[in-house]
Amino acid sequence: MSQQDGTDNGDCPIIPCPVEATTLIPLKDEKAKPCVLHKDSKPIIKIPVVLAETTIQIVVEANIPLDPPAVEIKRVLKDVFLTQCKLVPVKFSDDKCPGVRKVTRAKLFIEGFIRKDIEYATADCNGVIRDRIATVPFSGFADLKGDDFLIFPILGGSSDSSRSRFIDPKNGDIPRQDKYFFENSVFYNEQPYCELISANFFELDFSPHPVRAGETFRSLQEKIVVDLTLKVLQIRQVKVDSLGH
Repeated sequence: MSQQDGTDNGDCPIIPCPVEATTLIPLKDEKAKPCVLHKDSKPIIKIPVVLAETTIQIVVEANIPLDPPAVEIKRVLKDVFLTQCKLVPVKFSDDKCPGVRKVTRAKLFIEGFIRKDIEYATADCNGVIRDRIATVPFSGFADLKGDDFLIFPILGGSSDSSRSRFIDPKNGDIPRQDKYFFENSVFYNEQPYCELISANFFELDFSPHPVRAGETFRSLQEKIVVDLTLKVLQIRQVKVDSLGH
């Protein structure tokens, strides 16, 4: 048979566009028994702890120019990027440990942008699909309190400084101006941080000026609602029970 039929003279198929490949062989694996602490021990570990899991609704408007102009929007893909997520305590309870307080209310400041990938058709009969990337910024805050927290954040006590003076040994009526004792204390806290979980988008896209079928428009007006779900975490020390034997 000829090569046009997909075989050579030896009736072996011809593979078009071959590339280099290696066939791998299976390797033997066995279950390994981990070495764990004795069951009676209770180690203290430092791990991320989920403080809160919350859904924040973001509402934004945007006007996106299109060049060349569009005759029809084909598809819009979206993602959310957080550029800032900060927890600011505003209310505290009694000390959890000496010098450490629980945060019972806080403002969660968030900032970021929605990245939109807009695919649209132009007025050309045989035109290509155009692609427009747009970033829509947003910012705001949420009030977290009470049951909003799974575990309350903790914050080390406020920093303190003091200065002690000395009396002049030669004149007990006046202090020394050249001798002082200083004491300072500073707490360094683990900063709470955020992790994205999911984002649900609801949006209305339309031309700001009504157009008839087949006419083009040069801008796209958008009204966007995003339900953004995220976790708020803090690195904490916790005591755990060992499951070893």
